[in-house]
Amino acid sequence: MTQFSETELTAAVIRSFDDTPDPRAKFLLQELVKSLHDYVRKTNLTFEEWDYAIDFLTRTGQKCTDIRQEFILLSDVMGVSMLVDAVNHRDREGATETTVLGPFYVGEHKVTAHGTDISAELEGERMFVQSRVTDRGGKPLANVPVDVWHADDDGFYDSQKPTFATQGPSSRARFITDKDGRFFFRTIVPCSYPIPTDGPVGEMIHATKRPALRPAHVHFLVAAPGYQPLVTHVFIGGDPNIDKDVVFGVKDELIANIEKRTDPTMPDGKPSSGPWHLMTYEFRMKPGEGVAPKPLGVKASEAA
Repeated sequence: MTQFSETELTAAVIRSFDDTPDPRAKFLLQELVKSLHDYVRKTNLTFEEWDYAIDFLTRTGQKCTDIRQEFILLSDVMGVSMLVDAVNHRDREGATETTVLGPFYVGEHKVTAHGTDISAELEGERMFVQSRVTDRGGKPLANVPVDVWHADDDGFYDSQKPTFATQGPSSRARFITDKDGRFFFRTIVPCSYPIPTDGPVGEMIHATKRPALRPAHVHFLVAAPGYQPLVTHVFIGGDPNIDKDVVFGVKDELIANIEKRTDPTMPDGKPSSGPWHLMTYEFRMKPGEGVAPKPLGVKASEAA
């Protein structure tokens, strides 16, 4: 019977995948074995530590539901989500920077008229968002669908609430750019919020004394034909947590400094009910192909 030492064992496991028909699957599995075995050797992993790791991953899977993906949360806080995003968008060449999709995208949103208040039923400081979609040279792109979603003034997304299935979406919509590549809407100023910490990932965050907060932001998904889909956030400048994002998603280019205004009318000429904020941001698209991402949390069939 063959006897395996530390190094011989690793080589044997790697060889066990030699006949994998898919070359990419073979490469990924063999590299994973190398990394895992190296980690065990470098750390002198104990039985107790490995048992805890298995229990942690088991509980992570058990925490997942149709409206919550604890493994995505784990990927986010370990920086893996942003690293996968980074290696797949290495050369932006003047196009808007990308960031993580997040777990609260629910699929294609309902097309909404420009100027609509997508948070009309919510309390919070009012905000007018005006934006434009162009190519890298500044040419406007018309008839482009743009999905928008963000948290409310308490830091919760609509899909986190039990009323989502019956009352439908809030603070999310789809807009279609006009002939000048523009779209605009009303909403509230989002706030910083903590990631869910009632599961295994939260247990790790608390045990390691890491901040659990994400700085205030608005999600955008721009899907222009002939261009790579753009998944990104626009962060609210001045947020106290801008440098402490628990999922490492902030990039300087994605920070917008919103202006507090007292004008009696908003940029679309319609009256305001009091003080409001103005966010202005332009999205520059990179030529190419691609498919817009699928929902990571709520089932697409539940999206409005």
